[in-house]
Amino acid sequence: MAGKFSNLFKGFFDSEKVAGLLLVICTVISLVIANSSFGGGYVDFMRKNVDLSFSNLSLNYSTEHWVNDGLMAIFFLMVGLEVERELYIGELAEFKTAILPLSAAVGGICIPALIHFKLNHGTATQSGFAIPWLQTLLSH
Repeated sequence: MAGKFSNLFKGFFDSEKVAGLLLVICTVISLVIANSSFGGGYVDFMRKNVDLSFSNLSLNYSTEHWVNDGLMAIFFLMVGLEVERELYIGELAEFKTAILPLSAAVGGICIPALIHFKLNHGTATQSGFAIPWLQTLLSH
């Protein structure tokens, strides 16, 4: 019985779907916590400063800052490396199989900018249409 369980466990974590599943689970947990009675404590925890000091270097930032600037940088580095691998040896190596994801990426960059431009046309914030475009582009 233990051998079957360990093989099942190993097979699950060797699957490419695990990262996406864990991301969805963590998102749901975060949404539940943020929208429950623990929401205030969650916000306080995220705004609490964490001080990491090494000899002459003192890094005193909030938990939110560490997550946004530190962990997200690592996350997007991993995403970039995965996309690069797919472009060279994966499913995106051939143009025929890459056209749909490429079209979705271009649409994901352009559509938010066009929506902003349409909703803000003729206002003082009209020129900000590049902000969603740049945010989307830089996050990829």
